[in-house]
Amino acid sequence: MRSCNSFRTHRCRPQTTLSGIATGLGLIATALMATVAISPALATPAHVAPCPRPGTLGTSRVLEVDVSTTPRVGLQSFPETLPLADHEVVLTFDDGPFPPTTSKVLSALAQECVRATYFLIGEHVAEHPDIVRRIAAEGHTVATHTWSHPNIMQIKHEAAVEQIDHGISALETVLHGKATTIPTTPFFRFPGFQSTPETLDLLQSRGIVVFGSDLWASDWNKMTPKEELKLITDRLEAAGKGIILFHDTKSHTAAMMPAFLRYLRDNGYHVVHVKPAEPAAPLAH
Repeated sequence: MRSCNSFRTHRCRPQTTLSGIATGLGLIATALMATVAISPALATPAHVAPCPRPGTLGTSRVLEVDVSTTPRVGLQSFPETLPLADHEVVLTFDDGPFPPTTSKVLSALAQECVRATYFLIGEHVAEHPDIVRRIAAEGHTVATHTWSHPNIMQIKHEAAVEQIDHGISALETVLHGKATTIPTTPFFRFPGFQSTPETLDLLQSRGIVVFGSDLWASDWNKMTPKEELKLITDRLEAAGKGIILFHDTKSHTAAMMPAFLRYLRDNGYHVVHVKPAEPAAPLAH
């Protein structure tokens, strides 16, 4: 696993007062505390506004992911994953948008001031541009998941490239009014995590991070919201942290999401929001 220095994390400096302690000791203690790194699980990023509703889960911090250091993440598919602390989770949703259920998931996340990452299918993006814009407007990371969700391993390489590019172009057209194959958010997830060495190399060469997951809710199977909640909380308790895969197109997932977010809040979990790393500023000459 790569060092956490391969990522950039945004968080606030601690605001510590030592009133009631002698001034000299207070200054020494403050100086010492300034040299101690803050635990990522407790840090709050400066640009994530506090939730206006007390007692909510909220978003703990933002983690910037850079393809130059970590081209692929998710232990279900790759040997590396994101550098998350214990009880930190990244919430991801596949296959949307589908307004009847995606809107319910968005409302649940908004109620708890939680931000997630959506891997959207291009066909659905083109069919439901308004919900795509809502996802982006509410601060979530919006990435791609091919044009029509084929198994990339079962089609020719040229067709796989077309699936990738068409999905990117659909999203860029809706969000930015430009049909380009250069993604604003260079994150991608393969349908069913089915990739080929050629497509993995292609995406890396284009600066696109491939996301797998560390655990999933198996919500492609028929189940009740209660059954799904038990399944994913049991898996999370065993794993302790990780990138979680849901499908915002599933009615049982949408119905279960408020209870799952309450479970995270009540059991000391922290939500990490992932974004692409900003390009490094050029050195002054």
